[in-house]
Formats: sequence, structure tokens, C-alpha cells
Amino acid sequence: MKRKLILRWCRWSALAVLVAGGARLGLAAQGPEMVNTNALTLDDAVRLALASNPELRASGARVDAASGRAYQAKKWTNPELELSAEDWPVSNGRGFSDAKQTIGIAQTLPYPGKKSLDKQIGGAGVKLSEAELAVRRTEIVRDVKAGFFRVLASERLVEVSTQLVAVAESSAATARKRVDAGATAYQEQLRAEVQLEQARTELNGFQRELATARQVFATLLGRPDLKDAALSGALAEAPDAGLTGADGDGWLARHPSAAAAQANLDRAELSYRRARLEPYPDVKVGVAGGRIGETDQSIIQLGFSLPLPLIDRGKGKQQEARANVSVAEAELHGVQQQLQREWANAQKRYRTAAEQVARYREKILPKADEALRLVQTGFEQGKFGFIDLVDTQRTTAEARLAYQQKLLELNVAQAELEALLRPQANQHLTTK
Repeated sequence: MKRKLILRWCRWSALAVLVAGGARLGLAAQGPEMVNTNALTLDDAVRLALASNPELRASGARVDAASGRAYQAKKWTNPELELSAEDWPVSNGRGFSDAKQTIGIAQTLPYPGKKSLDKQIGGAGVKLSEAELAVRRTEIVRDVKAGFFRVLASERLVEVSTQLVAVAESSAATARKRVDAGATAYQEQLRAEVQLEQARTELNGFQRELATARQVFATLLGRPDLKDAALSGALAEAPDAGLTGADGDGWLARHPSAAAAQANLDRAELSYRRARLEPYPDVKVGVAGGRIGETDQSIIQLGFSLPLPLIDRGKGKQQEARANVSVAEAELHGVQQQLQREWANAQKRYRTAAEQVARYREKILPKADEALRLVQTGFEQGKFGFIDLVDTQRTTAEARLAYQQKLLELNVAQAELEALLRPQANQHLTTK
């Protein structure tokens, strides 16, 4: 009689543990019902990254430097003050007083068109720096989104794995009690303990992945002190129809990478035009006034000089500038082709992830839950053994873990597509 009571207690305690564990796993597969208002949202994270990321600050400083070069490029060289004393007698005279003394100004006049091109080249350099800043901003926003999603997914995986460990511990304890009561063989206890160790190992791995994801995310934000900050948000479980049906040609032509390559080509073409003017000399013009020492007669002197392009005619600079145009054209075509490849690959990953998420949500998870329900009912009726129930519960838990990983793939692919097709979507979040 006592043996039957022990067996009955073990059976019902195992059922209670497994049903509770299944309920907890079911909750873990759902999105969070309550949001911590003090936690960091995705928009907050993007704002922090745009304001604090050191690479963005460096890119912004490069824009300022390019603006300074552009401002300086349109300025002429400073005039030169010239003082001279000529025909200074060294004997039989009053010395300096008998010399011809003049004071004047000389100015270099650039060949027509040179300063205009210098100004245009400076402006093209500013546009290139701004486009490169936009590229880096787009990459930072993409990486911050992906990092945010990885932290969320890692947290969910740790949560589900923690619950699985709790269930495995209860199952192992129940198995030991059944063995002690003589209700089953020792191998049942061993199998339950093996599953417990597997669950603990998986939990340790997920915890390490979470710590790494948090560290990488804080680095992207430029705020290492926020590596343990709580996040508020949930992984999207359905694809964005606007991304799956988008035509990449029109969007990609306006991508910051394409704009940067085009700005580089424009600057190279202007530099080539400027190099073609290099052989034409700049004229130096001067005017001076003074007196002749012996007679105290006032005089005015005019003069000009220009270099003769006999030895250096700028052929090397022209060749270099022409080659730079070819390089910029090839780079522009390469960027356009790369964007097309990235868009096509991102579309495939996004569609594949969306299909897998839908399959898990609509088919795999419901079937796993139904299988667990049937085995629980069969175990209660004595049709299935304890290990059958534990194995089914673990299979259900593994399906839920895999579902979280598929959700992560879907959200990361969405961040990549948004970076390609909607690079300006988060520009309003910028704070300077």
C-alpha cells in the first residue's frame, strides 16, 4: 500500500512539474506583456549611438575639415610687401640716403578658371565627406538595430533555457524518487540526469552569448557603461510588406554609398580639369613707389613676372588626375553592383527567415504543444513512461528555442534591408 502511494505521488509530482514547465515555456515564446518604462528602447539606442559613437564623431570632424579646405581653396594667396634699396653707394656719398628707395605690393593673379575649379573641388570634397558620414550613420543604425535584436533574443533564450533547467532539475529529482521507490530502473534516473546536464550546459552557453551581445551593443552605442542596461522591446514576428515588395533599383540609386561614390567621381573629374590648367602660369604683378636718393625725385615702378612652362608642364599631374577619374568610375560601378548583390541577398535571407518563422509559429510549435499534451494525457493514463514525457517536453522546449533564433534571423535581415532601402529612416533621430 505504501509503495502504491509513493508511485502515485511521484507520478502526480512529475505531471505538476512538467505542466508548469510547459506553461512557463509557452509564456517565454510570447512577447513581453509589460514594458519597463525605464528601459532603453530601440529609438533611444539609435539616438545614443548617433550622438556618442566615436566613429561618427570622427566622420563629423572630417566634414568640418573638408569645409575648412573648401573655404581656403577659394581664397587667393596673400599679397607680398616689398621693400627695396637699390644703387646704394658704398663710398663718396651719403650711403642709404643716396640709394633708390621703393616700397610696394605684389600680388599673384591665378590663371582664369583655376580658382573657380579650386572652389568647386572644395565643394565636391565637402559633399564626399558628408556622403561618407551618411554611409557610416546608416551602418551604425543598422548595427545598433541588429545588436539590439541580438540582446533581446539572447535574453529570451536565457529565459527559456533557465526554465528548461528548472524543469530538468524537477524531472531528475522525480526520477530519483521513482528509482528509490523501486518503480523504475536506474537507467531512467541516468537519462533524466543527462538531460539536466545538457540543459545546464546550454544555459551556460546562452548566458555567455548574452554577455557578449551586451558588450558589443554597448560598444556600438559608444557607452560601455550601458552594457547591463535593460532593454524595452520585442522581436518582430511578421515581415514588413513594404520591404518584401520593394523595388531596389530606385532606392539603391539614392543610397549614401552610391552618393559617396558619385561625389568622389565628381571631385576626380574636377581635379582633372584643374590639372589641365596647371601648365598655364600665374602672373605676379607688383606696384611700388619711392624716391631716387641723389635727387629726391619721386618714382613709381610697375612689374610683373610669370614662370615659363619649359621644364615642368604638369604632364604627371594630368596623368594622375585622368587615372583617378577612371578609378572613381570603376568604384562607382562597383558600389552599384555591390548594393544590388547585397539587396538581392538580404531579400532572400528576409524571405527565408519569414517563411521559417511562419512555419514554426503555425505548424511546428502547435504540433509540439499538441504532442506534449497527448503524452501528458497518456502518461496520466499509464500509456507512456516517464522518460517519454521528459523527452517530449525537451523536444517542445528545443522547438521554442529554435523559434527565438529564427525570430532573430528575421529581425537582423530586416535591419539589413532597412539600411539598404531606407537609410534615411532614422535621420530625424540625430542630435548634434
